[in-house]
Amino acid sequence: MLLDAHTALGGPDTGWELHEFRHSALPHLGEGGASLLMLMAESRHKKTENVRRYFHPSPEAIAEVTSLLGPGDRLR
Repeated sequence: MLLDAHTALGGPDTGWELHEFRHSALPHLGEGGASLLMLMAESRHKKTENVRRYFHPSPEAIAEVTSLLGPGDRLR
């Protein structure tokens, strides 16, 4: 397959499958600050648990959300 030939760094049959290629941009979008809902829209996933593995908010994004909470407030 042409995709395998261009992505197989470890030898024949080690390259990407079409499904992997389709989702290859998701980690970059997640690292760039895209929300979980935006990742779901881009990937067309219907369930959050299926796209959650691509969603890794940066420490800055976590700090920003945490700063919205007042003293003693917690997310439940």
